[in-house]
Amino acid sequence: MTSEYGPNVIPFRPEPAEVKAAEQAVIGAALLDPAQIPALAAQLGDPSAFYHLAHETIWRAITRMAASGERPVDPMLLAEVLRGQGDLARVGGPSYLHTCIQATPTAANGEYYAEIVRVAAERRRINTATSRLAHMAGDDQADLDAVRTAALAALADLASGETWLDPVPLGSHGALPTFPVRTLPAWVGAYVEAVAEFTQTPPDMAATMSLAALSTAAGGRVGVEIRPGWREQSNLYLVCAMPPASRKSDVFAFMTGPVYRIEDELRAEARPRIIEAETAKETALAEVEALMAKARKNPDLDRAHLVAEISGARMLADEIVVPPSPRLTLSGDITPETVTHQLGVHRCLAALSPEGDLFDSIVGRYSSKPNLGVFLQAHKGERLQADRITREQPTVDKPALTIGVTPQPAVLQELGAAPGARDRGLLARFLYSLPPSNLGYRKIRTTPIPEPVATTYDVRLSALLRALTALDEPVTVKMTEAADLAVEKLQEKFEVQLRPDEPLAHIKDWAGKLVGHIARIAVLLHLADHVGGDWRAPVEAATVDRAAEIAEYYTAHTLAVFDLIAADPATEDAHALLQWFQRPKKDGTHRTHIKAHDAVASSRRFKKVADVEPALALLEQHGWLRTDQPPASNQRGRPQAVTYRVHPALSAPTNADPIT
Repeated sequence: MTSEYGPNVIPFRPEPAEVKAAEQAVIGAALLDPAQIPALAAQLGDPSAFYHLAHETIWRAITRMAASGERPVDPMLLAEVLRGQGDLARVGGPSYLHTCIQATPTAANGEYYAEIVRVAAERRRINTATSRLAHMAGDDQADLDAVRTAALAALADLASGETWLDPVPLGSHGALPTFPVRTLPAWVGAYVEAVAEFTQTPPDMAATMSLAALSTAAGGRVGVEIRPGWREQSNLYLVCAMPPASRKSDVFAFMTGPVYRIEDELRAEARPRIIEAETAKETALAEVEALMAKARKNPDLDRAHLVAEISGARMLADEIVVPPSPRLTLSGDITPETVTHQLGVHRCLAALSPEGDLFDSIVGRYSSKPNLGVFLQAHKGERLQADRITREQPTVDKPALTIGVTPQPAVLQELGAAPGARDRGLLARFLYSLPPSNLGYRKIRTTPIPEPVATTYDVRLSALLRALTALDEPVTVKMTEAADLAVEKLQEKFEVQLRPDEPLAHIKDWAGKLVGHIARIAVLLHLADHVGGDWRAPVEAATVDRAAEIAEYYTAHTLAVFDLIAADPATEDAHALLQWFQRPKKDGTHRTHIKAHDAVASSRRFKKVADVEPALALLEQHGWLRTDQPPASNQRGRPQAVTYRVHPALSAPTNADPIT
């Protein structure tokens, strides 16, 4: 391409918005006219020319589809490929592919749009290289020869157009934040810190289970009105994933102990009333049976009078209701059917466990397929068909289930693989914590939990449990005007982050519920702040701010958990390939180019090219490989094999381990 400014130069410098539009137009042109794909690929060069990661991911999928020739390139089939890779949600879903098509003025100008993208990428490469060199040159401690060598190498790379950025390590994420204990009410935070110190566990686990305990007390009993027309329940689904031997049972017992004690006390207190009601009902039913026996023995009696008498006695018996034994938690085999039935009886319940056994039933391990409906409805408070055991099927309004579990991380992967868990929104209803283990770094002799701290936690949580379980009807607490405005600002903030290429784009399903979760956390903090006081007062803006900080913590951990859930065998295969790249060949040199069949021959773990392609795609996405597209050919037959260039860092003798 030429212009009045010379060959391969466009007469303006594209601004970021124009670059994004050009990238969308390249993708749109490829989808509108797939015959252009080889020419567009040649014009772009490396797929990393795309500035937006979503566009690069889409383009790599397009070029692989075109190279394989196994299926035509169109939006529907491309969406299937991206879904199979686990990338469809990350790039904005099927609708974003159509957004790119709509953003394309005409497919005939695809090469022009590709040139805009290529030039912008070249400018970024030059800017990156020169910025690094300027930083090195400005470092008085840097070795001058090393700076000179790096400068010459960078200039050579720029001259050749072959600039490699630092690859992204597989399966890595930055250090995750620690739970902000300071945001909890003082009596909760003090106990969380004391339990964490005594058990030598991360405070994240105790803090998460403290929220589960508060949710057990309030869930379904107290809700919050953010503004007219928008209400949220206060029950939460909480997961803190920890490896074995992490003292999960100890922490669980400390944080939930008052819940189980109050449950036992409520049952003991209700027992006399239950026995009295049972006795009264049994007596009334016995009277009905006596009248029935009298009718059978004396057929000559006035039947109309006798029927009226028996009917009256039966109605009196039916009016005697035997109250169920109070229940705060689910126990035993927690199946969807038992959860449904028990919610029909009690409406507000908690499934608390130091293990992940609850997820066994959710994923359908004990049935033919997962039964997610009750867990979806009981989070939102949607009307529930309650009695699937007796098939009478009464309904229960506003059911509220709290979940607080501390499973092993592998259990989350099983949950993520369950059919419908992601698509139907179950994963999006959980708040996730993935703290590091203290194993190997724990103190042997620790400080016991101070008695006043433990007593205060027990007394105040018990008081909250008793006060809220005694409510005859659910109560809605409102937010102040300032709190409503604080929520509105959070909505604006997170709405932007849902856009393609923004931090939360690939977990829109989860992030779309984030502000609602903040409101739920805020009302729990509010209730805990006002134990023994006026908890019906409006929720303040400062409480919303504290809840938002907790939500930021769960957001960072959720991103890591979703990466863990999305992990598949391709990651392990990619690790094996990286180790193979690092090993020199028999002649002492390293591999600079490979083809898929070379990778198959590298290990017994691969039987055919199709086995290794997901791992190669993953390495390409992380920057360890680059694709050299084969030249376009009009000849029929099998398409030419794709050649991959290997990142130079893997040839360096002192290269650090890329797998960590």
